Amino acid sequence: MTIKWVKSDPLVMNGEPFCYGSRLTVRQVLEMRAAGATVTDLLKDNPELRLLGIAHAYAYAGAHRDQYVGFFAPDGTLAGPGLSADEADRLPPSLQIAGVVV
Repeated sequence: MTIKWVKSDPLVMNGEPFCYGSRLTVRQVLEMRAAGATVTDLLKDNPELRLLGIAHAYAYAGAHRDQYVGFFAPDGTLAGPGLSADEADRLPPSLQIAGVVV
């Protein structure tokens, strides 16, 4: 079975895209990142999240910049700490997006 790490359902979170297995929206994950939360912080505070799910949330935001414009710097990078190089090495190459995920 393939997991869809970011889902959108009009009956869940008012249709706001959310992370699989949690009630955290992509926007909430981005807000925590912008506030300085590291991936370790996110995983510690939200044990239902997975590294792959966080990476997919960041990638989703990168693919839907118009919905998350306030989280991107003028140079196109996401505000706040992304995954470290070691964390990103465990991801599929398609998720190793410089300035967004890493």
